[in-house]
Amino acid sequence: MKSITVTLLVVAVFISLAVPVASAQEYAALKGVETTKIVFDIRTGVPKVAALQLKLIRQTHKDLIAEKKTPKSTVVFIGQSVKLVSSNREGFTPEELLLLDEIASTVSALSKEGIELELCLFAAKVHNVDPASVLPEITKVENGYISIIGYQAKGYSLVPVY
Repeated sequence: MKSITVTLLVVAVFISLAVPVASAQEYAALKGVETTKIVFDIRTGVPKVAALQLKLIRQTHKDLIAEKKTPKSTVVFIGQSVKLVSSNREGFTPEELLLLDEIASTVSALSKEGIELELCLFAAKVHNVDPASVLPEITKVENGYISIIGYQAKGYSLVPVY
């Protein structure tokens, strides 16, 4: 069941990437919007899914810039996703190791493009992830839920990425 869901997600994203991007005039929801504030709540521990989702977050950020909507974006790693942004790669298959390299590269690109990145230390503790092993671009926070609550209180839209 899990592999079918992953496969369907991958196919859906590739199809959506093949379709020409709509202009801002086609997004009724963006009419009158000058700035977007987004907090992405990433929880998946599946490397293939996370790699694809991070690429989509990056593309979304670029698309908003292209549409002259000033994006302020933050990605918060919670739950099993914390294992995917650690230098400790024990227990991953050779295929997953390649995906972890891809994730690290995308995280670096997101950071360079001004997207804030945070990791929940509570989740790190639960999933035995040494905070010192977390990618250097990511800020560590004690509780990712509190970060997400704070961003929403500041008007950020929550995008759950499960």
